[in-house]
Amino acid sequence: MKKVRYKYRIYPNLEQKAHLAKEFGCVRFVYNWGLKKQLDAISADDKRPNMVALSKQLTTLKKQQDYSWLKDVSSDPLQQTLRHLDKAWNHCFSKRNKRPRFKKRRGDQSISYTTHAFRIFEGELFFAKMKQPFDVRFSRPLPSAPKTATILKDTTGRYFVSFTVELDPQPFPPQNKSIGIDLGLTHFLTASDGEKVENPRYLERDLERLAKAQRQLAKKQKGSKNREKARRKVARIHAQIADKRRDFLHQLSTRLIRENQAIGIETLAVGNMVKNRKLARGISDVGWSGFVGMLEYKAEWYGRELVKIDRWFPSSKTCSCCGHVLETLPLDVRMWNCPRCGAKHDRDINAALNIKCAAGLAVQACGESHLLAERQLSLFQSGFEEAGKQPS
Repeated sequence: MKKVRYKYRIYPNLEQKAHLAKEFGCVRFVYNWGLKKQLDAISADDKRPNMVALSKQLTTLKKQQDYSWLKDVSSDPLQQTLRHLDKAWNHCFSKRNKRPRFKKRRGDQSISYTTHAFRIFEGELFFAKMKQPFDVRFSRPLPSAPKTATILKDTTGRYFVSFTVELDPQPFPPQNKSIGIDLGLTHFLTASDGEKVENPRYLERDLERLAKAQRQLAKKQKGSKNREKARRKVARIHAQIADKRRDFLHQLSTRLIRENQAIGIETLAVGNMVKNRKLARGISDVGWSGFVGMLEYKAEWYGRELVKIDRWFPSSKTCSCCGHVLETLPLDVRMWNCPRCGAKHDRDINAALNIKCAAGLAVQACGESHLLAERQLSLFQSGFEEAGKQPS
């Protein structure tokens, strides 16, 4: 069983928005209060209080008259935010993230509920201490009873609810095909079968509109209502760009997973690549990290194999016919001839073929205990046999 999220748009009324604003504020306060307690303990060389210790202190805090307003909201989101704080520290210690930071009023807001604090009855969604049901647009049915529910508010003022359900993986029918993928900026990706997917460049399309909205925002007086309107306009443009990019990445990744049994892809250090000032905006816009992340979880869910190649592997400089490696290959050179065998190569297609070959060899090296080595190796090598090119 795996946890899967189902996200839906909700439209709260004015009374519900007011209550949600109070919930967001209380959850944010408790998170910051707990984080300050922990940082103070660390500064004093004391043991950092965990979720259980903070929960006991929170119960005492609620009894104080100055903090009695914490009782106006459900206790479940307050306990959940302390769990999230503990999880943030665990991610920090495991080098998956940086140290937890204080939450701000600006930015995305969220509150989480467990099963005893919400219910879905006859298509209507109810939460603890909220009398009226929420107007939820169930765009697709929930496959099972949800374990948790999270209400989210983004910077544009949109509200969403995200349910967590537990499901068994649903493998696609097996396919007798594999590909290697080379990611780029001119073309979003080039596959070893010759397919090239254009880079949609969503940010570049709306860059002029975004720049105009940001100039208007800069002229507004801080704290005024007009500034808030201008801020939401900028946030709305950013949200539209992000939504279009996410939709493109989901459709492309799902199609690749459905059509191929095994996929080889290069490992990119995007964090280091965006330090290049000339390429930073284009790299951030293309969304490589999000795309690879989608391929990873979809491959696991649908029974496919995703093999990552070492980022230092010279896929572009290696001849896919004879294995000769060039000393240098400038980025502006898109076509080149192999000095050993004379083969003419498209830079990106050649790189994708080499990635496919390297992925097959990586599968063979890992052995059947890690992957289905014999089956996947034959899949990766089949492309070379069809083209008359055997990996060196």
